Amino acid sequence: QVQLVESGGGLVQVGGSLRLSCAASGRTFGSLAMAWFRQTPGKEREFVAGVHRNGVSTLYADSVKGRFTISRDNRKNTVYLQMDSLNSDDTAVYLCAGKFSYSLGVATNDYIIWGRGTQVTVSS
Repeated sequence: QVQLVESGGGLVQVGGSLRLSCAASGRTFGSLAMAWFRQTPGKEREFVAGVHRNGVSTLYADSVKGRFTISRDNRKNTVYLQMDSLNSDDTAVYLCAGKFSYSLGVATNDYIIWGRGTQVTVSS
């Protein structure tokens, strides 16, 4: 069974950067399409970015396009989210998710494996 553990969250000022990591256990990481979602109180979980299991194809929400970069290292069973030019709207709990699929997608229900999340707070 694959488990996901996020790290790298914290407090950062507007305009700053953070790099999130999501480490996966198990031997099936390479079969997973991986994504980052985020959630704030009272709002639905929001797709942020996704990466194909080959590490080449990526997908981004319009709100983060050009500022965030998702990548993965299948040798290390890890997916990353580099976040630059952060603003207060990026404050949220960021969750890593995976699905056994060849295709990327933004639907929360498509992802069957979830981490517990890491808090990102952007202060002005």
